[in-house]
Amino acid sequence: MEDERERSNPAEPLDARPSDADSLVEAVAENLKRIRTRRGHSLERLAKISGVSRAMLSQIELGKSVPTISLLWKVARALDVPFAALTNLSGGGGTAVVRASNSKSLSSADGSFTSRALFPYDTPRKTEFYELRIRHQGFEAAEAHAPGTTENLIVAEGSVEIEVGGVVYRLFDGDAIFFEADTPHSYRNVGAGEARLFLVMTYVEVIG
Repeated sequence: MEDERERSNPAEPLDARPSDADSLVEAVAENLKRIRTRRGHSLERLAKISGVSRAMLSQIELGKSVPTISLLWKVARALDVPFAALTNLSGGGGTAVVRASNSKSLSSADGSFTSRALFPYDTPRKTEFYELRIRHQGFEAAEAHAPGTTENLIVAEGSVEIEVGGVVYRLFDGDAIFFEADTPHSYRNVGAGEARLFLVMTYVEVIG
């Protein structure tokens, strides 16, 4: 069901510290089981509509593995929920400081693409803020997000190619792009070193 990369390396966020990984595993496990049950899906049904194996979904719900970014997107899309609905931690609002040592990171299966959340997961929101890092020659393909979802990216370091709906845009230091993310898109590092970007993702409905 899932591709070979997910089977061989399903659970290794690149920069997460052990305590951060533990909390993320717990949050994803709890949220996935709760949302799946509310949707009335069995593990078998969710596996069929998401393209992720039943065994992998079971491992995630049992808190035995941290899924890759691409795998989480497949599950979120199948459940028709925003990506962060699967990684939310319960809690209240107010002022929050997100320490670098406590931030949550997820990576692609090969570790070439890393996404670090720069916002507290435990507050209601329509907007999310991420730091993206793409290794030299790294590439990440993203499936279409929920209808109405938009992305606003700015390149802090390096040069990248962003493909949206089959059209490729090359961006350099300081360049920004805004696009509707409810269509397949991808990120590719075409520079000499690591690329660093900041992403603001906006949803139609409040989540969290």
